[in-house]
Amino acid sequence: MKKNGVIFVTMMLVLAFVFVSHSFAQRGMRWKGSGGWGAEARYSRMYDPKTVETLAGEVVSVDRITPSRGMSYGVHAMVKTEKETISVHLGPGWYIENQDVKIEPKDKVEIKGSRITFQGKPALIAAEVKKGDKTLELRNESGFPVWSGWRRR
Repeated sequence: MKKNGVIFVTMMLVLAFVFVSHSFAQRGMRWKGSGGWGAEARYSRMYDPKTVETLAGEVVSVDRITPSRGMSYGVHAMVKTEKETISVHLGPGWYIENQDVKIEPKDKVEIKGSRITFQGKPALIAAEVKKGDKTLELRNESGFPVWSGWRRR
């Protein structure tokens, strides 16, 4: 009888350890997809192929931006053209920061993208950025983000 009690207590301790350790395992490590930058996200739906234009200018600054609550940070560049200085939204930081084409202040660039109004000001969601003889592809003609390409059906 005493042996059965020891086995029972041992089994309860093992089960408690398994449940407790499982509840702590990888806490906060849930997959969050593209951080709000996916093709079906509210922000991405702002891209309108009907408002696509191409502009050329000089990069004034490159900064992080979080377009809306709950999104991971993205990268945007302030670009000075002949007519204006405009915010150009490039894409999620995790994607932009891992590309071979680096956009930096004083770069001369040509940008193709969809003109939007963001927080009451004109902005461009970039589809393509040309810097010298290199091109950074960000979206296809319909605005589908290249970083979401692996999920394409």
